[in-house]
Amino acid sequence: MAIKQSVGDKGINDKVDVKVIQAALNLAQSVSFKLKSSLVVDGKNGAKTINAIELFQKNIVNLNTPDGRVDPAGTTLKTLKKHITKGLNQDSLMAIMAFGNSSSVNIYLNLMITMFPKYNITTPLRSAHFLAQVGHESLSFVYTQELASGAAYEGRKDLGNIKKGDGMRFKGRGLIQLTGRDNYASYGKHIKIDLLKLGNELLVATTPRYALDVSLWFWDSRKLNNHADKDNLKAITRRVNGGYNGLVDRANYLERAKFFLLP
Repeated sequence: MAIKQSVGDKGINDKVDVKVIQAALNLAQSVSFKLKSSLVVDGKNGAKTINAIELFQKNIVNLNTPDGRVDPAGTTLKTLKKHITKGLNQDSLMAIMAFGNSSSVNIYLNLMITMFPKYNITTPLRSAHFLAQVGHESLSFVYTQELASGAAYEGRKDLGNIKKGDGMRFKGRGLIQLTGRDNYASYGKHIKIDLLKLGNELLVATTPRYALDVSLWFWDSRKLNNHADKDNLKAITRRVNGGYNGLVDRANYLERAKFFLLP
């Protein structure tokens, strides 16, 4: 389900769930259902959100007595899914990346629109699976490098870490974390920048374009579109993570993405 608990009047109103409904209401507007002003997708349930739910229930769901609440398995949510304008936009991405903030969402939205086609992320299902993975790995674009020091990678010859300090220098960076001297070297060749030059390795974390692009490069080089086409979350997670850490959270991101992107 795109939401886990009820939203609106007398609802549980978890912040993530509220963002989904606020975004959905904005994207469901039409001649028959028009808000005076679009809702701010901030996860804060209030009178404007409840009134918007009631208006949608009255005008679109055709309820005689709107209750101002959206339940996970209810008719209002099912009807919302049918009426929202599908696609990647500010509202939908704010709801999918529900732990992030509007400034980072706007930055990555514009980059994704231009960069997805380059890596053949050209279907809603491929987009949904990519967003699920980067959403979990970066906590909705909050982090572009792993919080650990990288010392655990010291001496990892399988990553090409053959020099003293390589573990920390080439720790995980990007929305899907690039790790190890060899991988930095390979991606550097791809973008024609020497990432082994001291200081350049930080570009993958400090420059949003590279933080996204390195993740798309990883996705494409591991042929993850093939697994996305089969809707195989576990296979993708194993390739990204090396195991199934965070599988439930990745699945939650995927459900939100599918709600806004797929028919």
